[in-house]
Amino acid sequence: MVISASDLNQDFQITWGDGRAKIVNNGELLTLSLDKASGSGFESKNEYLYGQIDMQLKLVAGNSAGTVTAYYLSSKGSTWDEIDFEFLGNLSGDPYILHTNVFSQGKGNREQQFYLWFDPTADFHTYSILWNPRHIIFSVDGTPIRKFKNLESAGVPYPKNQPMRIYSSLWNADDWATRGGLVKTDWTQAPFTASYRNFKANACVINAGKSSCSSNSPSSTSNSWLSQELDSAAEKRLKWVQNNYMIYNYCSDAKRFPQGFPTECKMA
Repeated sequence: MVISASDLNQDFQITWGDGRAKIVNNGELLTLSLDKASGSGFESKNEYLYGQIDMQLKLVAGNSAGTVTAYYLSSKGSTWDEIDFEFLGNLSGDPYILHTNVFSQGKGNREQQFYLWFDPTADFHTYSILWNPRHIIFSVDGTPIRKFKNLESAGVPYPKNQPMRIYSSLWNADDWATRGGLVKTDWTQAPFTASYRNFKANACVINAGKSSCSSNSPSSTSNSWLSQELDSAAEKRLKWVQNNYMIYNYCSDAKRFPQGFPTECKMA
């Protein structure tokens, strides 16, 4: 069990961007930037197998159309697992789209998209992933927005045995990101910058094949997240978000699944 916070240098390394990504203020702040030549990105030094992962982000302000800020957990290989937040930029004054997805054993196509109930460029907000053996819960400022249950018993693969790193990148995706690619990136607004702070991982770190959450360690409040469920108040908040702010749900897209909806949609 490792709880990380404060110095981002301890937990992350910049992986690409040729100087466009920076860790500053004694490790308190990480910034990614994008210009016409390149975007930038970072990854976690640790690999995790289950965890409660929190990060505060402040997204690209102004005309961010065409840009994507991706923040996600992923394993490697052709049958990888992945848990995704992607923030799709938009024209000034139009809302960001928060795009979520879950991949298990290399299969994704489980997109749900949301508007946010605040301006994510004006200040930092906390984006969280709770990943335990029961479910994956995406939350924003402590409000759950999506729950993906472990339905292995019904034949739906679930991320459970591939350690994942945290990755983040800021990149140009104007071929699809904003209104299906109709709105292009305005490079006169560059450089575009996204900022990160207050990382916290209450998580099982995998090192040389061994988990820091070994089964013989005494249970304590510190790993209560491993069996955490949503209480009735949280379930109500989840419904509130899904009723008021969800703008796309693959489980409602009948055209996409003419042979019938995926199993997890039928059991929701």
